[in-house]
Amino acid sequence: MPNVVMYCTPYCPYCVRAKILLTNKGVEFTEHRIDVDGALRAEMEQRSGRTSVPQIFIDDFHVGGCDELFALEASSQLDGYLEHSGDKV
Repeated sequence: MPNVVMYCTPYCPYCVRAKILLTNKGVEFTEHRIDVDGALRAEMEQRSGRTSVPQIFIDDFHVGGCDELFALEASSQLDGYLEHSGDKV
């Protein structure tokens, strides 16, 4: 399984939606709460170039936010990224 990381906050509805999608797919992920650790916020901004949450990574592949995650799912590409451990499909 690939290493899936989500930078998030507990009160963000987009974070909640992304977590539900990944959980329903049986995907294990690491949650980095940027609201409690400023260093994680800086890391997220450096890795993604963005300041909004969620920011989702599959291995080194930057998925983006909730909308991009759902777009990958809708286009049947998400499973490919999850199966190929971040290799671009």
